Amino acid sequence: MLEKKKDREKGIGTKATSEDKVESAGESEGTASDEVLVVPYDNLAPLSDDNLLDKLVVVKFDEASGKNMGFNGPKSLMEVKNGSTHLDLIVNQIQSLNSKYGCNIPLFLMNSKRTHNDILKVLEKYSSSDIDIHPFELGEQTKDESIFSEGGEDEWQSSNHGAQFLSLVNGGTLDVLLSQGKEYAFVVNPDNVGSVVDPNILNHLAQNSIEYCSEVMPTNSTGLINVMASSLHGKFKLEDFTSDNTQKFVKGFKFIDTRNLWLNLKAIKRLVGTSVLGLDSLSNSKLFQKSVGVSIPQSHFLPLNSTSDLLLLQSDLYTFKEGILVRNDKRVSPSDPHITLGPKFKKISDFKTRFKTIPSIVKLDSLEVEGDVWFGADVILKGKVIIDVDPGQPLRIPDGAVLEDKEIDSPSDI
Repeated sequence: MLEKKKDREKGIGTKATSEDKVESAGESEGTASDEVLVVPYDNLAPLSDDNLLDKLVVVKFDEASGKNMGFNGPKSLMEVKNGSTHLDLIVNQIQSLNSKYGCNIPLFLMNSKRTHNDILKVLEKYSSSDIDIHPFELGEQTKDESIFSEGGEDEWQSSNHGAQFLSLVNGGTLDVLLSQGKEYAFVVNPDNVGSVVDPNILNHLAQNSIEYCSEVMPTNSTGLINVMASSLHGKFKLEDFTSDNTQKFVKGFKFIDTRNLWLNLKAIKRLVGTSVLGLDSLSNSKLFQKSVGVSIPQSHFLPLNSTSDLLLLQSDLYTFKEGILVRNDKRVSPSDPHITLGPKFKKISDFKTRFKTIPSIVKLDSLEVEGDVWFGADVILKGKVIIDVDPGQPLRIPDGAVLEDKEIDSPSDI
């Protein structure tokens, strides 16, 4: 066993590197180089071997800062739901799996110089837990790094966090993990608070000898069945994928690459042992013998990049159990509501003061708020709601108000 928290006071890492383009992602020989096989999540078989989880490690990147939302610290330490942070959720998931299956899944935290010390301080609250947590310090990313290669926006890109993961190789950590019987790594996108350490995906990798798996999500969940039933038979061209999940950019794409990645450690060792795989080329799935995408549910991909995302997460639309965010089963629509809060809500401190309590949004389709708007307690939002008030004209939504398919620009419209 790696000694628990052994490296807590000293960082190990290398400078983050840009990713290579993905040239191929076929599950078997003969798959065209410009195609990716995507497996629907519902087609995955349940975990068949409880011992399989003992072969897994989880790698979470904590280099992201919450500065753009006025949060002075790592984004993973921002409250997501009922006092719990993203880091809390991942830790709770691993604790639950360790307890349920009698396994030992270690957690590796890859921090930047600006987040490392804050993360170390917070880890003290997990000191009595039975989970092995190992923090590492990485170098800073360069500002000009992009999710796209020089090949253009139609090249399917996996997370550059996969490349950063290889920094563990430098200190011999990979050899230690393999000697302990670890065979798989789940690399978590730091912005995705909906990430799930999913035994079903791990089982699929093991049962089908898959070395590389990227979690993807349909840009239009309601159209997934029609897409999967097309003549492509589950194989999609690289131009069908995007790594940019913004509403504007996803148009024309079938899938979002969520930047969550599953890797076979033995395959990495094999490639590192040759001159094929370097620290900057892990995102090139063609190097692996078998690679796929798994189409995950929307509840498994919940990015936290703005207070608009925070409203969605802190509402009655989601609860969490054992560290996993669970969508309210009263929600009829298969997709989450689209929420856009204006500049007055940009900072978390403003967000908290402008909502007396978080509104109910289970039946909301979309919300756009612009101007000096304040929400009372127990407000219910339904359908399409647009609130747009002129500068210098404060608008207060009263306690208990029910807004359904409303366009509001003055108090008389409420």
